[in-house]
Amino acid sequence: MKAPRITGKELKRRLDAGEDVVLLDVRSPADYAASRVKIINAVRIPLDELEKRAGELDPDKEVAAYCT
Repeated sequence: MKAPRITGKELKRRLDAGEDVVLLDVRSPADYAASRVKIINAVRIPLDELEKRAGELDPDKEVAAYCT
């Protein structure tokens, strides 16, 4: 299944409107460390760990993933 894509602007609009969206940062530890972008309050689960750690996410909430 292909996940829909949204822009950062659309995500910000939704968060500003009070929508309950979980921000998921799936970058590898190396990519995260090398980046100037740090998303406050994001759940950090590297993509290669996502399948085994998916239970850490609330299944009743919409998730917006950030990757590079």
